[in-house]
Amino acid sequence: MARTLHELAGILGLPVRGADVEICGVASLESAGEHDLSFLSSPKHASLLAKTKAGAVILAPEFAAQASRALISDSPYLDFVRVVQLFEQPQGRLTGHSALAFIHPEATVHPDSVVYPFVSIGPGAVVNEGCRLFSGVYVGEDCRVGARVTLYPNVVLMSGTVLGDDVIVHPGTVLGSDGFGYAPSSQGLEKMPQVGRLVIEDKVEIGANCAIDRATMDVTRIGRGTKIDNLVQIGHNVEIGPGCILVSQVGIAGSSKLGKKVILAGQVGIADHLHLGDGCRVGAKSGVNRSLEGGQDYLGSPAVEARKFMRIAASWNRLPELVKRVAALEKELAVLKTQKSEDSHD
Repeated sequence: MARTLHELAGILGLPVRGADVEICGVASLESAGEHDLSFLSSPKHASLLAKTKAGAVILAPEFAAQASRALISDSPYLDFVRVVQLFEQPQGRLTGHSALAFIHPEATVHPDSVVYPFVSIGPGAVVNEGCRLFSGVYVGEDCRVGARVTLYPNVVLMSGTVLGDDVIVHPGTVLGSDGFGYAPSSQGLEKMPQVGRLVIEDKVEIGANCAIDRATMDVTRIGRGTKIDNLVQIGHNVEIGPGCILVSQVGIAGSSKLGKKVILAGQVGIADHLHLGDGCRVGAKSGVNRSLEGGQDYLGSPAVEARKFMRIAASWNRLPELVKRVAALEKELAVLKTQKSEDSHD
């Protein structure tokens, strides 16, 4: 739905510069047209303002004079996100409960939730109001799905999984599968039954093709407002605090605990039974084999404090030279030892 620039200014509570214009969509500075709204969040892209054909731009006060039409913001990217939300077209147009879905007679599905064809909802499961379950979704027995939850195609909720309100789960993710637990015996590896459950708290978003295991006993828990990227693996009995960010291909082994607002960059690996304190940030491809204090940055494998890692990294390029110098010093030392030995025999 189109909105005027001044209307958007009123919705966002932002000062406006220039004449009014109809805004029909959003786009980057490079591709925007005369009825698109764009944004500038970094000074390094300021040169694009002179070239853009955008109808208006959200930008910081110091760049206001460079745009003929603008919304002036102290947080341009955040306000642009809010505009995109206004123009977003949600995926899926179906309503009601498809006759091609299987809903067990002992399941409870709120009448205003949307259930697509080929969804399966097991006995004892509860799906609350405002949910959207796309084709291929499996909701196992005794699951609890909170209000306004979106489960995209082929999401699997194994039995007993609990989802809070306003959760979004992207295609192909499996929640509540068995944790990886075995005991060695004379007959081989005996499987440890995974009899715990998985709890996903409110406002969590989980990307595509993730796997989060149920607990061996007790609970695997993902805290309120945590955001998880695609291809993330979370083991049994892991506890993740509120407001965390887990980027693609993160792996967390069993029984580790993350505090609040922890950030794990791409391909970070966390060993089992560790604790990461509130607000710690771990850089890409780091391997964590010890518990980490909160409020610090970590890099490397094994992960160390970021400043220490940078000092180590700075020495890498010098290693060939240092090896030659050490070899030369060893030769000189050997000559000195020989001379001393000869002198002692004279």
